[in-house]
Amino acid sequence: MIRGLPPLPLPRYAVVRVGCSADVPDEIAGDLRQKGIPTGLIGYEYPPLGEAALLDGTGESGLVFFGTSGLFGRLGIDVASRRVVHIPTPESATVNHVNKDLGLFHECVAATIAHFPFYEQGEEARFQAADELRDDVEMGAHANWGD
Repeated sequence: MIRGLPPLPLPRYAVVRVGCSADVPDEIAGDLRQKGIPTGLIGYEYPPLGEAALLDGTGESGLVFFGTSGLFGRLGIDVASRRVVHIPTPESATVNHVNKDLGLFHECVAATIAHFPFYEQGEEARFQAADELRDDVEMGAHANWGD
């Protein structure tokens, strides 16, 4: 633990509705308005943007970004596949799969927050928390694999 920094408040799962720029496809804009996005994960790793925007030329047919991750990364939805993805930098050609869809992204963020904190009780407790989290995420994923 880094000393001298104030402790972060305990995370809680919450949803925010974000606006969309005019170039965001209607179906994705509707999902973002209706389902919203988690307000963040734990700490400051994933803050949402105030407005989702389309980044053409990345992914199959463009990506709609709704949040940042780390110093330069972005989180968004691939327009063609509707998958939630991450790119490490705005100019990167690398697109990393995060979740099958926005609904599963919500479930994974909620499950992660529900198991927090998972670092204070020693190494064995961290591994147990990781196993429980993996089980919860897999159960949620299996419930959504029917399509």
